[in-house]
Amino acid sequence: MSAAPDRMHRPDNDLVDLVFDYMRERLQYDPVPLDHPGDGEHLRAQLAGLLNPDGNNPADVLKLYDHELSRAVISADSPRYLSFIPCAPTKAALLFDMVVSCASLQGISWLEAAGAIAAENQVLRLIADRAGLPGTAGGTFVSGGSAGNLSALVVARDTARRKLGVGPEARLRIAVADQVHSSVKNTFNIIGVEAFKVPTVDRRFTGEALRAALAADPNPETVIAVVGTAGTTNEGIVDDLQGLSEVTRERGLWFHVDGAYGGAGLFAPSVRARYNGIEHADSFVVDPHKWLFAPFDCAALIYRNPQLARAVHTQDASYLDVLHTEGDEWNPTDYAYHLTRRARGLPLWFSLAVHGTQAYTDAIETGLKLAQDTAQLIRETGHLELLFDPQLSAVCFRRTGWTNDDYYRWSQQLLADQIGFVTPTGWDGETVARFAFLHPGTTMEMVREILDTMA
Repeated sequence: MSAAPDRMHRPDNDLVDLVFDYMRERLQYDPVPLDHPGDGEHLRAQLAGLLNPDGNNPADVLKLYDHELSRAVISADSPRYLSFIPCAPTKAALLFDMVVSCASLQGISWLEAAGAIAAENQVLRLIADRAGLPGTAGGTFVSGGSAGNLSALVVARDTARRKLGVGPEARLRIAVADQVHSSVKNTFNIIGVEAFKVPTVDRRFTGEALRAALAADPNPETVIAVVGTAGTTNEGIVDDLQGLSEVTRERGLWFHVDGAYGGAGLFAPSVRARYNGIEHADSFVVDPHKWLFAPFDCAALIYRNPQLARAVHTQDASYLDVLHTEGDEWNPTDYAYHLTRRARGLPLWFSLAVHGTQAYTDAIETGLKLAQDTAQLIRETGHLELLFDPQLSAVCFRRTGWTNDDYYRWSQQLLADQIGFVTPTGWDGETVARFAFLHPGTTMEMVREILDTMA
């Protein structure tokens, strides 16, 4: 007798207990270990033959994952992970991410997932309110800042084409500074627009520099939009959003703010004034999987006028007609380039509802203070040099006398000793060191331990 074709879909209490026990153990790590990079040859050998016609004992597969695979993954939620932009999801958010996965939510439409979308929209409204956007603002959760920037700038492009009465052949440009995120540069290649590059002033994109660049350009009418950054990835610099917004309103340009990393600072009173001008944005992105303590992958994309996005992104197909009805309809698929999507905003919603917004403010302020205290410690250390007073939670500095190879050897040894994960970065063509503080469990004792290895 052949095996039942639905055997993979039947309840299996032993498997549930096995996986839940492992998840419980992982969630209780305190602190979360950094772990190590993987060796490709070793990992391939461990995985050899695993995917076969008959399957394997679940306990053996989980053991392989736990002992071999998971330990070859550097944990972005460790308080000693201070590279790139860390991820420090709350336990509540992680747990609810499991709930979302168990429910198999298809979060594209109000018809299929009204309850989930209503909760996601509540979080989008909270973020929009912190940015000072009008009550009509709205959007969707996408996978990350790259997806958010791409979706928003497609709307900027198509809105400009309609306004100018031009087609795809027209030359269009978007104003950016040299510190703009790589995803924005990549977006330009995808959507067929050019970068109108404006020099920064003290590493900051200012309204004055933008106005001067437009005045000096022979074809300023081809510039359709401006991208300001609310927290550059490398240095945490917030552009002159107020000044940029004034120029965009004077000239009728789309104003997009990339706050993928730094936008969470809107929840921190100590730095809120740095974001003045963001209330005039036509579109805005912030990644909760960075500094709002949500799991990967979660980015909030918000439009001042969502109907403009809907006109661009709504997908037309006969089988989708049923999704477009009257009443409370809000289809997240209509506000970005995606169709299929998970309800990735729900873990953040649950954590916010459980902990309250003040807990988020406290955690973000902790990262900001860590950056300030670390900067002061670097100033007081003779062989270290602070490169830029931190505006948010990134700190760039150099160790006098070190070469590129010295930084990389130091970084590798830190990770090998499980003291920290701190990768070098670039600063005007020079290799330097950089901390990115997001995890509220990171302490100054950890920072001192890392800096002591540079003596």
